Amino acid sequence: MKRSRRVALAIVAAATAAVLGAGGCSAGGGGATDAAAGDAGQRVIAPGKPGEPARTLSADEARKEAGDDSPNSADFAYVQMMIEHHRQALVMTALAKKHAGAASVKRLADRIDAAQRPEIDAMKGWLTGHGGPREQQGHDGHGDRGEHSAAMPGMATEAQLDNLREARGKGFDELFLTLMITHHQGAVTMATDALSDGNNVRVEEMATDVIAQQTAEIGRMRKLTP
Repeated sequence: MKRSRRVALAIVAAATAAVLGAGGCSAGGGGATDAAAGDAGQRVIAPGKPGEPARTLSADEARKEAGDDSPNSADFAYVQMMIEHHRQALVMTALAKKHAGAASVKRLADRIDAAQRPEIDAMKGWLTGHGGPREQQGHDGHGDRGEHSAAMPGMATEAQLDNLREARGKGFDELFLTLMITHHQGAVTMATDALSDGNNVRVEEMATDVIAQQTAEIGRMRKLTP
């Protein structure tokens, strides 16, 4: 079962449990016995795979199919690398605010900055809530940046960043758009891999947001590219 289906089942099962809990409290007298009996009679509709019919499950069956979403190594690797990936994007957007020639490019840079700063905070919060960074999967931002950058698709090289720092006006705009489109495409690739290999629901949500946001921005940047 794909995790998107598992998330849906978990939500429905949780809602069912909440309703049962409320019913058990209001009935009086029967209490837990009434709630347990009600739980046994509740049914949950589980969406089928493409081309397959939906299935009807008991609340217990739905909870079992929801499974354990404990983060695995792919979840930790994705979050730690994406924080660094986003940080490089912020370096590039800061340069755009100073050196871009077109107002449209500056507005785009502001939009990327506004989206990725809170995403970094959310990912750092996720790491803190799950025991902090795992050294074997990533780094704290002060390790061998070259090694980790090489493992992340779309990252600009130091030479490319130096060229961007020296560019001005129209030349800056063209290089910024070229580098940022590649950067976003790399982020989408990483997020897609996380959806395939990870196990944690919150990481899935963050990766899905990255795919949606950055795919839309790739389209905007292509329209601005000469």
